[in-house]
Amino acid sequence: MINKHLSIFLVKAVFLSSFSIGKCDQPCSARDVGIEGRSIVCVCNAAYCDTITRDEPAWNTYVAYTSTRDGKRFEKSTGPIRFLTNAKARNYGRSEKTQTRFANEASYRINSNTRYQKVEGFGGSVTDAASINWRKLSDSTQRHFINSYFGKEGIEYNMIRVPIGGADFSTHPYTYNESPWNDKTLSNYSLSAEDYFYKLPMIKQAQEVSTDEIKVTASTWSPPVWMKTNQAITGFAQLKPEFYQTYADYHLRFIEEYDKAEVKIWAITTTNEPINGIVPFVDFNSLGWLPSDLGRWVARNLGPTIRNSRFNDTLILAVDDQRYLVDIYLGGMALGDPKSLDYIDGIALHYYGNFIPAGILSNIQSRYPGKILLSTEACEGPMPWDIMQVKIGSWERAQRYTRHIIDDLNNFVVGWIDWNLCLDENGGPNWAHNYVDAPILVYGDRDEFIKQPIFYAMGHFSKFIPRGSQRVEVMRTSLGHVHNAAFITPQGNIVMVLQNLNQHEVQVNVALSLLRSAQITMEPESIKTIEFNV
Repeated sequence: MINKHLSIFLVKAVFLSSFSIGKCDQPCSARDVGIEGRSIVCVCNAAYCDTITRDEPAWNTYVAYTSTRDGKRFEKSTGPIRFLTNAKARNYGRSEKTQTRFANEASYRINSNTRYQKVEGFGGSVTDAASINWRKLSDSTQRHFINSYFGKEGIEYNMIRVPIGGADFSTHPYTYNESPWNDKTLSNYSLSAEDYFYKLPMIKQAQEVSTDEIKVTASTWSPPVWMKTNQAITGFAQLKPEFYQTYADYHLRFIEEYDKAEVKIWAITTTNEPINGIVPFVDFNSLGWLPSDLGRWVARNLGPTIRNSRFNDTLILAVDDQRYLVDIYLGGMALGDPKSLDYIDGIALHYYGNFIPAGILSNIQSRYPGKILLSTEACEGPMPWDIMQVKIGSWERAQRYTRHIIDDLNNFVVGWIDWNLCLDENGGPNWAHNYVDAPILVYGDRDEFIKQPIFYAMGHFSKFIPRGSQRVEVMRTSLGHVHNAAFITPQGNIVMVLQNLNQHEVQVNVALSLLRSAQITMEPESIKTIEFNV
C-alpha cells in the first residue's frame, strides 16, 4: 500500500515538474546605456552573469522566450495548444484568411510533412581580436563568457570559424611559414603564438562546456606574401601558379597542426572573400581569385590534396563571399575546370551583400543540389556609410540580424556563423583599423563584459534549434504578417522563431494541425522563440 501511494506521488511530481518554468535562471543585469533610442545591455563580471535554460514544454503546451526593445531578454512564458471542434476546424480552414484582416493580427499554418534542409548549427568566430579580449578577463569572468556562448545555461553555440593565420582582426598582419622565401615544401610551417596562447585555449574551453560537438570552419585571408603576385599582404594580388600546390598544402598543414592540438577542422573555405584581392580599395589581408583560376586550383590541387589525405572527410566550402558573387564564382569555377564542383561540399556566404534578396539562395540550391549553404561571416558597422562602428545597445542591429537569419534559413542555409565573438569598446583590436560591432563587448580594465541585443538575437536561434532540426513549411493565411521560420527538432517538437518589427502588438495564431492551434501575443519590436510539444 505504501509503495502504491509512493508511486502515485512520484507520477504527480513528475507531471507537475514538467510545467515548471525558470529553473533558477539568472536574469539580465541590465544597464541603461544612456542614449535615447537604444535598448539595454546585460552586464557580466566575475560574480554574476545572466543565464538561460530551455524548458521542455508539457504535452499540448508551448514555452515561449521573448526579447524586446524595451528590455525583455529571453523572458519565459507558457500557454496551451487549443483543441478545435470539427465544426470550428472546418470553418477555420475555409475562412481564416478573412478572420485576420488587420495589421495587428497574423495567422499561419505549419505543415510539418513538408520538410526542407537540416540545420547544422550556429556560432561565432574565434579571431585573434576575440581571444585577446577574452584573455583580458579574470578566470571567473572568462568562464562566464564561455558558458554564455557555449554552455547549457548559455545560448549553446555549436559552430566556430577560425582564421588560418592572421586576419584584419589581429594586432599585426602575419601568416605561417613566412620564411624561407619561396619555400615550396613549407619546411618552416608552424602555428603562431596567437594560436597557442589565444585561439586554441578559447576553442578548447568552448569544447569543454559545449552540449554538442563544435564544428570548426577555417579560412585563409592571405598566404605568405612570397606566394602572391604583388608580394604584399594587401592589394591587388593573385596566387602565383607555381605555388598552387603549396597553397593547397598550406591548408592541409593547418588541419594537421590543429588536429595535434585536439581541435578537429570540420570544413575549410577556398579563401576568405576572393573579390578583395581583385577590387582596388580593400586595405586588409586578402588574396584575389578570378573564378576560373579558383576552379582550376580546387580541381587540381586543393580537392585532391584534401581527399587523398587522412582528413578526407573535411568539407570544402567554395566562394566564402557575398551572395551576389556566388553565381559568378560557381559558373567561373566550372569553366576553369568542371571537376572543381565535384570536390566542393558547399558554398560559404557572407552577410554584407544582403541587399540582394535571399531568394537567390533558393535558386542556387536548386541548381547545385547536394551542396550545403553556410553563412560564415556577419557583423554590423563595417560599411563606409556606417556613422558608428560600435553602436552600443542598438536594437536595430539585432532586428537586422534576426530578419536576415530568418530569410537565410527560409532559403536553404544550414547554419549561421557570426563574426568576432567579442571585441573591445572601440570594435577592435584591428591592425587595419577596420573596426566593427560585436554581440559582446569586453571592458578588461573593469573585468566585465556586456551582452548587446545582437547576442540575444543570435540566441533565439542557436539555443532552441538544435543540430539535426529540419525546416518545415509555414503557410501564411492572413493579410497581417510577422517574419518567421519553423523547424521540427530531433525530439519531435516544433520550434518557431517570430519577429515583430512593428511598434504595436500583434496577435499571432499558429495552426499546428487541423484540430490544434495556439494564440501568441507578439510584443512591439520583439523577437520570440516558441517551442510547441505536439
